[in-house]
Amino acid sequence: MNVHEFIITLAVILLSARVLAELAGRVRVPPVIGDLMAGILLGPSVFGWIEPEATIRIMAEIGVLLLLFKVGLGTDVIHLAKTSRVSLMVACIGFLVPFAFGFALARFVFDLSLLVSLFIGGTLTATSIGISIRVLDDFKRQHSSEGRVVLGAAVMDDILGVVLLALLYEFALNGGIYLPHIGKVVLFILIFLLMAPVMVKSLSLLIEHYEGESQIPGLLPTAIVSLILFFSWLAYAVGAPPILGAFATGLALSRRFHLPFGGAMGQENPNLSDRIDFQMQPISQLMTPVFFVFVGLSLNLREVDWSSPFIWTFFFLLLVSAVIGKLASGLCVKGAWAQKLAVGLSMVPRGEVGLVFAELGLTAGILSNELYSGMILVIAATTFLPPFIMKWLYQTHGHTLDDPA
Repeated sequence: MNVHEFIITLAVILLSARVLAELAGRVRVPPVIGDLMAGILLGPSVFGWIEPEATIRIMAEIGVLLLLFKVGLGTDVIHLAKTSRVSLMVACIGFLVPFAFGFALARFVFDLSLLVSLFIGGTLTATSIGISIRVLDDFKRQHSSEGRVVLGAAVMDDILGVVLLALLYEFALNGGIYLPHIGKVVLFILIFLLMAPVMVKSLSLLIEHYEGESQIPGLLPTAIVSLILFFSWLAYAVGAPPILGAFATGLALSRRFHLPFGGAMGQENPNLSDRIDFQMQPISQLMTPVFFVFVGLSLNLREVDWSSPFIWTFFFLLLVSAVIGKLASGLCVKGAWAQKLAVGLSMVPRGEVGLVFAELGLTAGILSNELYSGMILVIAATTFLPPFIMKWLYQTHGHTLDDPA
């Protein structure tokens, strides 16, 4: 894509996302659906005006990094720590149950090979943290108890997904799994989770010091965006999802994160997080919709053979497995059944994470076009349906849930 094509493409993406999100809001549909529909309409599924090519993908990745930074910045570290055990249980159940269901269906019902069955099960484990958090934010439930559980669980689910993807990739290449290599990836991720927030917080003290001495405006957003990009790259370098770096950056700069022995390092300005939040909002609001449009662009529904009985059978059974597997994760949450259902539904969207698994399986020759088309339908359904069900849940049973903190 040359420069003038990119300029007009970006303009169309931003404008269409805004218009459709506004329309969605006016008819009381979650605005994220408007962003996703913009991608469906602009992409190969309908008009075919925009392809999900590399330049747009990069912009989308930056958008989701800014979204996860914003989520981390607004997260109460103390409350997140309190829900960590429940989040881990939700993540493990939401990972293992769909994987087992998907693998069993592919292997024993459709009689597919071991590697194909593993990839299909792996695709069902995915949770799109970007879509889940955006949906909760649309309903003003991001800081509720279920919102904190879902946030922790979705982050852990992403880590588990990276480890599983590494296992499947190695199995596809070598026909076996080299455990020391996988162990090294897990170790690097754990080290990153421990060190990154401390490094970010230390650097923020330096940024705060020089902000007062700067002669030109814009030092704070420039420095923060640079930190987000650097720690996202660092997360990728150690084998973790890049969004983990963006989330860790936001978490370290949140109001409730404190360095050990912080008093000896100087008094922190409690207004720094507020200034970061205020100055980063326009950048985040501009870039985040690109990510959701890109998810829609990536769903090429024209590839589906709508007349194939196999695809519909494959789609229906996998969809039931995908939904039940994630809903089961909400059962370990204490509270009313509506609370459990809200957590389970929030874990259902597959979005771009599921697409990564499916596209890798297709390009590696593991999934046939027919199987890939069925997986695309499952990913599309699990991405679009939960926001509508969650809207009904919060409208009819919201009074039984706790108020957002």
